[in-house]
Amino acid sequence: MAGPAHHGAIIYSTNLQCLSDFYVQLFSMQVIRETADFISLDKDGFNLIIHIPPFTLPHSSVSAVKLFFAVASIENARAQAIELGGEALDGEWANPIFTVANIVDNEGNHIQIREFARNPSALAF
Repeated sequence: MAGPAHHGAIIYSTNLQCLSDFYVQLFSMQVIRETADFISLDKDGFNLIIHIPPFTLPHSSVSAVKLFFAVASIENARAQAIELGGEALDGEWANPIFTVANIVDNEGNHIQIREFARNPSALAF
């Protein structure tokens, strides 16, 4: 897999190595990038990111598993999520390659949406 994934899942964990080892050994996933905050795994194009939570996870309203999808427009995706009975959460974060935001589906599941830059930098992952 070249560059950051457009679609996949994030699992929040405070024990990155242990959870990564589980998926590597059970599903033969490969580590494609590792930092102090996350380990990115791949299996046949499916990207699984094991990530230290950026905040304390309230067990009542946030799942430790979050899907992520690339969208053409964060603004349009937020509006459509609301039209379909979901929510658009406040805040956006960006790096040179993509901007991310969070929405909530109509069942309460949090989803990260990623809008990739039109001219992404040549950063290699």
